[in-house]
Amino acid sequence: METVKPNDRNYTSISPSAKVLLLMKGYTNIPFARQAAEIMTSPEKFSPDYDKEPFTFCIRVAHFEMRYQSIDQLLSELAVKNIIELSSGFSFRSVAAVEQQDVHYIDTDLAEVIEKKRELIGELQVGLPEPKGKLEVLPLNALDEESFNEAVNRFSEGPVAIINEGLLMYLGWDEKKQLCSIIHKILVQRGGYWITADIYIKTPPAPDAFKMNDDFQKFLDEHQIDDNKFDSFEAAELFFNECGFEIDKEAEPDYSKTSVLPYIIKKMPTQFQQSTTKPVKFHTTWRLKISGDLGKE
Repeated sequence: METVKPNDRNYTSISPSAKVLLLMKGYTNIPFARQAAEIMTSPEKFSPDYDKEPFTFCIRVAHFEMRYQSIDQLLSELAVKNIIELSSGFSFRSVAAVEQQDVHYIDTDLAEVIEKKRELIGELQVGLPEPKGKLEVLPLNALDEESFNEAVNRFSEGPVAIINEGLLMYLGWDEKKQLCSIIHKILVQRGGYWITADIYIKTPPAPDAFKMNDDFQKFLDEHQIDDNKFDSFEAAELFFNECGFEIDKEAEPDYSKTSVLPYIIKKMPTQFQQSTTKPVKFHTTWRLKISGDLGKE
């Protein structure tokens, strides 16, 4: 495997997706997403209205809302006080976590995202009670092993939960293996788990009713996201097995908990309402541990 040096590739072109995702999540009940979207779009008014959006937009929002919830589901079952999130973008899970729990949460992304995120967090925390936990917001390229280890070493003793949502699909295969190697070493040393919501598999082209030809789709195409997906869930599991991990648990999606579901039902094309064909599964979230049960909670 060829090691990709952190500065060999310009990752800044990925950053614009963070803002697009925030504006989508602003339609949901995800903690702080609406408030952050309002701040981000000011002085223009952020007025999310599902009735004005197409069916395909609602489907996309449901996916990202469920993806967010899937990490919370797997994280909530762990008695881990040290949490580091990679490439978190304009997600504010960290703010919600320290408001509710006595945890040390390190929230990371590329420097240009973190600079803006710190401003947003400062505004979001105005008027909130003193947090129960400790929050640090740090710049980090997840492929920079030295910087990654420096961040983890800020934790006190004990296992670590490493989480990511929206990272692996931007990495080539050598980069994925490099990230796995870094995380594997950390979990062998510290104990803990890796929760990744980035298990996407290649699927046949979507039916016309599900096709999205907007700027976000163009962004995905430009970054060859489909090429970076796994061929199958079995291939994904084999990949992580070969990198020294095994699946500890898979998230169980519950779309009834998404805020957009009533609008999906309302806008669903007739041919799909009457169809008995099960939707193709293209994504899941896994909690991984070191193979051989070396990773301990």
